[in-house]
Amino acid sequence: MFEPLKNRSYAALFSAQIIALHGTGLTTVALALLAFDLAGGDAGQVLGIALAIKMIAYVTLAPGAGGFAPLVPRKAYLIALDVLRASLVLCLPFVTQVWQVYVLIFLLQACSAGFTPVFQATIPDILEDGEDYTKALSLSRLAYDMESLVSPAIAGVALLLVSYDALFAANALAFLVSAWLVYSVKFTASQADTAPTPVIDRITFGVRAYLATPRLRGLLAMSMAVAAAGAMVIVNTVVYVQGHLQLVEEWTAILLMAFGFGSMAAAISLPRIFTELDDRTVSLAAGVSIAAALALGAFMPEFWSMALLWAIIGAGYSTVLVSAGRLLQRSATKKDRPAYFAAQFALSHGCF
Repeated sequence: MFEPLKNRSYAALFSAQIIALHGTGLTTVALALLAFDLAGGDAGQVLGIALAIKMIAYVTLAPGAGGFAPLVPRKAYLIALDVLRASLVLCLPFVTQVWQVYVLIFLLQACSAGFTPVFQATIPDILEDGEDYTKALSLSRLAYDMESLVSPAIAGVALLLVSYDALFAANALAFLVSAWLVYSVKFTASQADTAPTPVIDRITFGVRAYLATPRLRGLLAMSMAVAAAGAMVIVNTVVYVQGHLQLVEEWTAILLMAFGFGSMAAAISLPRIFTELDDRTVSLAAGVSIAAALALGAFMPEFWSMALLWAIIGAGYSTVLVSAGRLLQRSATKKDRPAYFAAQFALSHGCF
């Protein structure tokens, strides 16, 4: 599974991803504390609006970013967005009004909407072998799951020594390190797209091409299944554990960990599974397992049975996301990959 890391360019980009992920995780914790300082008991409302702003930025801006990315050198594009993200995060400790938080979050997530799909589209350019790329997708999924477990722990230890403002500074540093790692990579040469194209065509090209591809329309349906399951886990885990089962909050964390461990187990297993089975079979099996787990959850089982169901949902969640990268790689030319990845980024977040 770790063979792609022998490729020095991919190893640098994977390191950049991990560092930026953990930095963002620290900001998530710090933002909750900042919201409480600014709004007190209304902090939950502030965070909810900030999350909505994040999704709006992702859904509306990612397609345009994917369409215009080919106009500029990709390395310079990614570095500029990393530096800009670092600058915006450094502004957060100085806000004094809630509306300032909303503005900064929108700008920060706008940069992420431009950065993430183009970064994802770069990986298959570096790892052209399909098996290596599948392993890289699994590593990426594993990195996301590990971040959700590790970042809160790091933040908790850090807050024993420093104020939460330092967490914003740490995230800014993480983005700058990410920019340096991207700079260290030798990107494959690609011809800039200078053809005169109407602005609206550039903005909508990725989504139009995505929806015109039968296998990607199927992927969009699977993305909806993943979003439904993900929303259930995010919204109702605490309600089920502490409301229905009347357990203390520590059990909520354990149930969420079951989801994470299911996702990680699938990520580790998928490179071998994809050597034996095709994407359609694997993805449909994941979708059916998600639906079955949710249906069984309707019987309101006891805690450990629900933990098993959450692990199954986590495994299906991870499987569909890894399969998505493989399908996008096969469906787009090298030049068009940023637009396709941006379309998947926007449409999948639209499902959420």
